Amino acid sequence: MLSYLARRGFVEGRNLTVDFRAGTEEQMSGLAHALVSEKPDVIVASSDWPLHAARSVTKTIPIVAAPIGTDPVDAGVAESWAHPGGNVTGVCLIAPQLEVKRLALLHEALPSVRRVGVLAAHRKIVEAGFPPLRKAAAEAGLELVEIWVENPSEYAAAFDALRGHGVEALVIVPLPELNRDSEVLAALSAKAGLPTIGGFRESAQRGLMIGYGPSPRELGQQAASYVERIFNGAAAGELPFQGPTRLDFTINIKTAKALGVAIPPSLLVSAEVIE
Repeated sequence: MLSYLARRGFVEGRNLTVDFRAGTEEQMSGLAHALVSEKPDVIVASSDWPLHAARSVTKTIPIVAAPIGTDPVDAGVAESWAHPGGNVTGVCLIAPQLEVKRLALLHEALPSVRRVGVLAAHRKIVEAGFPPLRKAAAEAGLELVEIWVENPSEYAAAFDALRGHGVEALVIVPLPELNRDSEVLAALSAKAGLPTIGGFRESAQRGLMIGYGPSPRELGQQAASYVERIFNGAAAGELPFQGPTRLDFTINIKTAKALGVAIPPSLLVSAEVIE
């Protein structure tokens, strides 16, 4: 985001000040209050949790979601995608639809599988988007085993639970922490013998069998363009929410071979293949 803004004439240390705050879900409210007290021109929220925390504190300072995973209308932060109407705009991952597509791709790669695990975090917010995934699984004759974690110390136990439930393949919901730890999760997936799909091209690059989802670079540029427009006088409520315009589909053949999975040619034709 900063490189994009620099190319547009907003350079940190010259005419741009960045006040970065990070913390746990429980710390978000305090961080939001502290940030709003500094009266920034715009707040960039890197996920649903800081977005809701910031919005609970201010209804006037523009907030750019960069991105969120839930539909902004369903989440109550926008009147519509085209006309948000309040002080929030930005980028949405359209997460429920993407999880359904990831499940379908995993099932196409492994048509004999019947029990699929789903690894996720932040149940209080994320589970609200699970009904479409559960419906798609039931229609495909698949049994979902949902495992929820709150921090990395729970990953090993989560994979023990997946094995205990007889899970044959795994969908990792691309939440910020899980995406950050994708190399660790790829190693655990390999150790457990679980073909796994993650949420980005980088997921497959880091060792998961499949990655499917938007480009983080594109999402960052979309959000940065809104920051620029707000700096130049645009109102957040007049800037439509955006979804990803491209979705990357990547298969790590080395991982698939190590797991003994023969990827169907129909998938290989449409995917970027990592040898």
